[in-house]
Amino acid sequence: MSRDDSAAYSSDSYNSAAYSTVGIQAETVHDSHVYIVHPDASPQEKYRVGVRLLEDGVPSRAREMITDAIAHGHDGTEVRFHWVLAMLSARTHHDLSDEEVQRLRYTAGRVRDYAEDEWTEALRVTFDLLAALSTAGSETGPVLKQLQDLPHRQHDAILRHLDLMLTGGLKDYLWAETLERAKAERFANDRGQRVWTYFAPTPIGARAVSPRPSTAAAAKAAFPLRAILFVVSSALLWALALITDPAQAIVELPVALGAGLTAARFGVRWWGRWPGPGLAAGARVPHPRDPACDSAPGPDSGPDSGPDSAEGRFTKRVRHSFDHYFSRRRPHGFTSDAWLAHTDQIRSGLAAEIADLYRESRIGVERVEWLIRYLAEDARNRYNSGTLFDQHHQDRTPGRTKALTVAALAVLGTAALAAFATAVTDAAQQQVLWAFLAVLGAAWSGHAAASRWLEVRREEHRLDRENREYLEQLAARQSAYQRWQSFLDDKRPSEQEMETWLACDKTSFVDEALQHHRLTWRDLITHTILVAPAPSYKRGRVRGGPWRYSHYVFRLFLFTQDGIREISSEFDFSDATRRNEQRNNYRFDALTSVQVTENADVGYDLELLLANGPARKIRVKDAEARQLAPTENPKEISEISLSAAGSTHTFRLLEGIAADGKSWIERHGPDSLAPFQIAG
Repeated sequence: MSRDDSAAYSSDSYNSAAYSTVGIQAETVHDSHVYIVHPDASPQEKYRVGVRLLEDGVPSRAREMITDAIAHGHDGTEVRFHWVLAMLSARTHHDLSDEEVQRLRYTAGRVRDYAEDEWTEALRVTFDLLAALSTAGSETGPVLKQLQDLPHRQHDAILRHLDLMLTGGLKDYLWAETLERAKAERFANDRGQRVWTYFAPTPIGARAVSPRPSTAAAAKAAFPLRAILFVVSSALLWALALITDPAQAIVELPVALGAGLTAARFGVRWWGRWPGPGLAAGARVPHPRDPACDSAPGPDSGPDSGPDSAEGRFTKRVRHSFDHYFSRRRPHGFTSDAWLAHTDQIRSGLAAEIADLYRESRIGVERVEWLIRYLAEDARNRYNSGTLFDQHHQDRTPGRTKALTVAALAVLGTAALAAFATAVTDAAQQQVLWAFLAVLGAAWSGHAAASRWLEVRREEHRLDRENREYLEQLAARQSAYQRWQSFLDDKRPSEQEMETWLACDKTSFVDEALQHHRLTWRDLITHTILVAPAPSYKRGRVRGGPWRYSHYVFRLFLFTQDGIREISSEFDFSDATRRNEQRNNYRFDALTSVQVTENADVGYDLELLLANGPARKIRVKDAEARQLAPTENPKEISEISLSAAGSTHTFRLLEGIAADGKSWIERHGPDSLAPFQIAG
């Protein structure tokens, strides 16, 4: 299955030349309970969810969960280790409040009281690293040796979550290892073939056209009276014939009865069967590009169902999707244009059916493209099996049945005329009149009764056939839906995989920037990277998780003694390809203003104003739109997304520099963490 099969999304999108992003193409929220915590959840459950959030790149929410678990009695070296990582993840020294620093110092002082195990040692190494950062000229060799000796799980977690904390020479020692791990994991687990499934829309369930209600009620009500009149008229005619010539009438009566029963038996197989729908019935379906097809109102159309309405746009998109998938799912030997021409009427009929079945508000065509794709494949398979234009060949009446019906009716008519002739031969004038009336009554009532009876039988046959087709179609489509849903569930990356790939992209981007500017970590005071949506993106998330994007803009700020290096580039998340790189260099005092604007209907915007240039507006996060569950808090989801993107840290850093310049960084350096040395 290729990424092309995830479908092409398009919708009205936010667009402004003043911003660096365009807007949402499509968004998907996956139903998942990995982050759901019930109010009465145990401290152990809250801790488990907190660790999952930490691993998936949501440290702000992880801090809340793990802190709550500790407050309710779930404590220990493993819990404290993950709590410390959550406190430090995606943050630098200036992000920590005085209260948080005191709590970290308190935990550092308690390490010696814990029983020795791998988690105790991991805690000790973490605080030793922080102590080495906050002590000028400290020897880093011993702590680096301790870090290398840790099990991979604790070792990798420390490097990942202390990424922004570790700077200077210590970071230099660890950078090669960080790069090596990023290269190994960046395209692991079949990233290029799986990322698109994360943003694939949740498919809507299978539907099929329900059988139409039966219209045979009126025919059933009228049938008894006409049948009685036919029986009375026929009985009168044969009675008159028996009175006139009993011997001949006794011969004509069985012949007429036999012919009548034969005509009824075979006639119902001919006229009592509803013709098959679509092409088998000779129906003419309008071409999908026929303007009349877009403008002509249907039986249920209203003022909002024109070609420019939401319904009209949905119908056009359904037709375009049918054209797309029919052109790709075609039999061998057909070109796209030839196959589209060959299946013109079939596509038109199917498109009208799907548009009618799923014509409802807030249902995008991308959610039903799995069904359109299945119908295109089904048409190709039916062509290969020779049944594309003959779905209901079983409904065709055999020629033998037609011949027997016509012959039986001819015999019945001849017998009736013979009986009439017998009844009026040498009969009195009054008997001739009665015989004439009996023939007329039998002919009229017989035709009327037969018509009503055949109408009832046709409706019963139609209803039975449509019920059978409905169940067969629905079962086949449900099976296709389950296959597609299972495929997406199996292929869709986990939150941890998405976060790992994103972290690897960031590491690679930072390394290339350092190489370009010929900088080492010793040359940096600090750094920060802001992750924002790029133009023409799709986005997705799990319930309670941050938004993730198919296209990103990475914006890296490197703070050196001489000024700020800003590097930005667009990333295609599926294959990590880059484009549109921009670089800016300016002094600390050139950054004169930083403004963050929050608009509930639009999103978050960051505005940078430099002394020697115009203001630059950066779209950091789009609005939440309508993709929130009733149990989700919009403000909480917004904060989670901002924290996961590094926005909170970047905002604080840039605002501090804009206000106080380089001195702000110097006042909030690693020394603010001292002393973290562990006694004993």
